[in-house]
Amino acid sequence: MEELQLYFEPVDSSMFPEKFLPGQIGAGVSFNLGDVFPDPENIQIAIFGVPESRNSQSERDSSFAADAVRPYFYALQNHFPNVAIADLGNLKTGMSVDDTYEAVSEVVSILLKLNVVPLMLGGSQDLTYANYLAYEKRGRIINILSVDSRFDIGKSEEAFHNESWLNKIIFRDPNFLFNYSNLGYQTYMVEQEAIALMKKLFFDGTRLGQAKSAMTETEPLIRNADLLSFDMSAIRISDCPASSFPSPNGFNGEDACQIMRYAGLSEKLSSVGIYELCPANDRDGMTAHLAAQMMWYFIDGFASRKGDDPHLNKSALMKYIVSMHETQSDISFYRSPVSDRWWMEVSCPNNLFSKFERHYMVPCSYRDYEEAMQEILPDRWWQTFQKFM
Repeated sequence: MEELQLYFEPVDSSMFPEKFLPGQIGAGVSFNLGDVFPDPENIQIAIFGVPESRNSQSERDSSFAADAVRPYFYALQNHFPNVAIADLGNLKTGMSVDDTYEAVSEVVSILLKLNVVPLMLGGSQDLTYANYLAYEKRGRIINILSVDSRFDIGKSEEAFHNESWLNKIIFRDPNFLFNYSNLGYQTYMVEQEAIALMKKLFFDGTRLGQAKSAMTETEPLIRNADLLSFDMSAIRISDCPASSFPSPNGFNGEDACQIMRYAGLSEKLSSVGIYELCPANDRDGMTAHLAAQMMWYFIDGFASRKGDDPHLNKSALMKYIVSMHETQSDISFYRSPVSDRWWMEVSCPNNLFSKFERHYMVPCSYRDYEEAMQEILPDRWWQTFQKFM
């Protein structure tokens, strides 16, 4: 598609071997090498780099992450030959950062229209804002999940940068953000005012310790997202030495891969960005190799999607009704017999149903169902209900 090709520089083939071995991912990917551009109508996942970090607050440069990750990723074994993958190359950055944001939003908007999942390699995390703008162009109200040690809300009077991108999204008018969730925040890095604002807006924040103590319970949170923004700084420095804001604490490499696989499995999730990887600070390519494995796990999850999205076919799910005497109402839970995943239905006013039809079925866990059976109202249900009020 010529419209898309204009936005990209071809992939530099000199970083690859002359020929990929049979079974390697690189042997089955459609590359933009300049002469032929991949046809987006025939692909399911589009990988591209965005070498943009001019709005970063870090002294480390994350601009060239994509080219650092590619050799590791394409050398991995392809266990999902039925997933059509293309590498569109690196986005041409604009004269200004805003020009780059506009280009990213336009590219992602086109891919979303074609039901292609963009897998973006930044660059700094403020590119999440550009990714959000693509959904705004499509008129789609979404949920954002950020895997991050901080909230990146910033102050209202601050200039826009990679630690304040969420602020700009929250205060856009009209607004297409239904819910924001953070996974893995470290409390000593987050201001009390930011935590209070998250609660006031009925957003979700999951502390690092809480997430690591029960990683399976993070799955419903991830499954509820349309857009995943992964800050590599959420991973501890021993596993990820080349992040923009390294810390001794954080997720380990296995946790990061598990999160990405949960994201791939989600029928709802439609775009992913991996940010804040700084190749010049890497140690033996460890961080680039980890990012490559995270991408592998995302695609592995994508290849294992079950097609049990309740918004498409709720009748295929098992329904369980729990009477809550304290609230004098019933909560309907749904379980997929295919994947054994759970959802709960939140009452949505008729006048808002068409606007929020993608959000009234909330992913949950069996534990939420068990709590409801004990007359404990699930937090996920309550927070969503408050947004409908």
